[in-house]
Amino acid sequence: MIAKTEGLTLNEKQPEGRKEDGTPFRVLVVDDSMFIAKQLGQIFTSEGFEVAGTAADGAQGLERYKEMYPNIDLVTMDITMPIMDGVSALEKILEFDKNAVVIMVSALGKEDVVKKSLLMGAKSYIVKPLDRKKVLERALSVLKR
Repeated sequence: MIAKTEGLTLNEKQPEGRKEDGTPFRVLVVDDSMFIAKQLGQIFTSEGFEVAGTAADGAQGLERYKEMYPNIDLVTMDITMPIMDGVSALEKILEFDKNAVVIMVSALGKEDVVKKSLLMGAKSYIVKPLDRKKVLERALSVLKR
């Protein structure tokens, strides 16, 4: 028999994608690859995050961020996208909200661009192909600072 405490069994843990008050962290996923966007969405929702929106390019990401502000906790931003790349979108989001929490998503070989993004104000980065554990680690480390 497993002991119960307030509806949770002792060996169950709270999803990590929740704030102290129990509400989910809200994420905006900006990526031109539907596959990557879906993968990120599944990783986040599996840990209790809420994917509040998605965008297929930087310009769309910027608009979505402005629409959802201040009710967005984290943005994952692909670097290479059509219309507006991730670095330009990062710059515009930070101009709009200097406290925005943005994690860059990069393919291997983009170290110089990632470095530039971090210097501009991105909080962290994730390298493709996506590793579930690393995505969650990076997201939680910047959200729980």
